[in-house]
Amino acid sequence: MSEPARKSIFIGTFIFCRDLKILERLKDTAICVNDQGIIVAIERKFKQEEQFTQILLSRLGWIDSEVVICRSKEGQFFFPGFIDVMKGDIVDTHIHAPQFSNSGIFGQTTLLDWLNKYTFPTEGSMEDLSKARQVYTRCVQRTLSHGTTTAVYFATRHVDASNLLADICLAKGQRAFIGRCCMDSELNPVYYRDLSPEECINGTRASIQHIRAIDPQNKLITPIITPRFALSCTSHAMHALGLLQKETGLPVQTHISETKAEVNLVRELFPQCDNYADVYDQNGLLGEKTILAHAVHLTEEECNLIKLRRSKISHCPISNSALASGQARVRWLLGKGIDVGLGSDVSGGYSTSILETARHALLVSRHVAMHADDEAKLSAEEVLYLATRGGAKLVGMEKELGAFEIGMFWDAQLIGLSACRDETSPTEDDGLVDIFSWEEDGNQINKWLFNGDDRNSLAVWVQGNLVHQRRNFRGNLTSIGSKLPVHM
Repeated sequence: MSEPARKSIFIGTFIFCRDLKILERLKDTAICVNDQGIIVAIERKFKQEEQFTQILLSRLGWIDSEVVICRSKEGQFFFPGFIDVMKGDIVDTHIHAPQFSNSGIFGQTTLLDWLNKYTFPTEGSMEDLSKARQVYTRCVQRTLSHGTTTAVYFATRHVDASNLLADICLAKGQRAFIGRCCMDSELNPVYYRDLSPEECINGTRASIQHIRAIDPQNKLITPIITPRFALSCTSHAMHALGLLQKETGLPVQTHISETKAEVNLVRELFPQCDNYADVYDQNGLLGEKTILAHAVHLTEEECNLIKLRRSKISHCPISNSALASGQARVRWLLGKGIDVGLGSDVSGGYSTSILETARHALLVSRHVAMHADDEAKLSAEEVLYLATRGGAKLVGMEKELGAFEIGMFWDAQLIGLSACRDETSPTEDDGLVDIFSWEEDGNQINKWLFNGDDRNSLAVWVQGNLVHQRRNFRGNLTSIGSKLPVHM
């Protein structure tokens, strides 16, 4: 369970993406967060003597006993949470929760045979709610441990299991977009398909109703309309889902142009459409609230249409490499003015870590550059932007998430790197990042990007709520006027 938000002052070093190219570093800074999890004040050049804290409290009208202080230590900094689309804030913009138990299992398969051999059987088994609870609980815990504060999840076609995922995310305190998966095409296996377009719509409405019941204001959990992809849905189902989107105004998530074989099959099945993107467009599913995963093999015409409709792209580099799907041209997409975020795409992707996804995004861009030009390369700053502010744009929360600015939610993580002060051997909790006293600040970010893992995420907050902490975190917390750790 998450710990509720309290009025807090976070003191130390803060790093976030000012824009696509620039990382902002705030040293000796205090950020004040109210009990609604909103940043209400930022004080630079903040001196840590108690008298300055009291002046700040007086200005805010806060009482000593109400406030918790959290300080970053040497080798530590605060960073926005990640956003996983499918699944910054670190935002995972594409993740399949029911596939979590298959992470790392794909053998020699490519997308379409991988779905039938591994994915559909596993997803079908989530009808067993006891099994679904085990998988979903571990999935949410694991993503939080990696600093993913917002996740855009594909669930399954089972309404009860999809609702269970929403319940677990709410209980664990993770911001999540939950989509009951629609798939009524005869191309789906008999044991795992909707029997009609009506079942798609009725199941989606039931899931929407449940989420609205447990989180009426969508403070953390939001339903998302989810046609799996064009090959899984009939035109009737997609058209009905498009009408549902128009009725509700809810976001949409689906896949597009992941593999060449998929693109060719879509062309055969939908000859009345100009291209893959046009399939969604003709059915009212291509709009400014639409997240399209992969987009590896888009044509110029499709890219222009996506830009025109203001739809967004979730880049899933680990999955695209693991299943030999191809290499998305992220620089090209950004150059077209299309918003791009990152998705772990578990279990096509083997890791729930958006930090891992970001490093793969950088490396894949270098492979793209080998066949194009150096302009295709993405920098460390750029992939961290995609993991935070880029993901926030995909979920329509760029004014609330992805950075440290007044009025934004405190969705953040405390990153701890191993500061080498002597010849002491690193401990198991230190992780793989070693920082030396003579290094420049910029090296810390690059080392974290390429060598970091969940051991470096000492604590994670979502909207001011402490949702994950490692055992070596509590020493960062104090009460005002006290040097002793406090319990939240």
